[in-house]
Amino acid sequence: MTIATPRPGSRTFSLANLLTFGRIAAVPLVIGCMLYSHVFQGGIWLRWVALAIYTIAALTDYLDGYIARAWEQTSALGRMLDPIADKLLVASCLMMLAADGTIVGWTLIAGLIILCREILVSGLREHLAELHVRVPVSQLAKWKTVAQLVAVGFLVAGEAGDKVFPYNTDVGLMLLWLAAILTLYTGWDYARAAGKHLIED
Repeated sequence: MTIATPRPGSRTFSLANLLTFGRIAAVPLVIGCMLYSHVFQGGIWLRWVALAIYTIAALTDYLDGYIARAWEQTSALGRMLDPIADKLLVASCLMMLAADGTIVGWTLIAGLIILCREILVSGLREHLAELHVRVPVSQLAKWKTVAQLVAVGFLVAGEAGDKVFPYNTDVGLMLLWLAAILTLYTGWDYARAAGKHLIED
């Protein structure tokens, strides 16, 4: 069954974009819960609150794209903000997880790979935009985002999750390495696809 809805006069505040705005607004809430739990000893229960907010925010990553396509609410603003919202959510959580000791030792390298790749690709996208060139997102890159979001979700639960499932943090760290490997590959793939547009005549 096809879902039909009238197009709004302005797409700035379309439902799809509102979901993206909501994902960005969720970032300080998640970080606030993690910060208060770790720094101010607010209680381990705050990790569950952080996970709940994070999970809802992560789900909007799928919903905003689906609604934008199904209800014809795609917009330049949405295309710009969607990857930014993902990066803000993942990067801010990774920094907090490193700060509270959830991510330590060699696993920090996985987090750095993810952060560095996102900075590199963002820079490439900005440059290509000036050339009016758009490199489409690959299916593997979408799975990379899913792997990142799921890995960070396990780690946000952290020690609270370990009390329910003893291997929660271990699973999160393994998934983080998987996400880092996918991140490396998709970053190289993106750079290779964009390379021909970066060489000046």
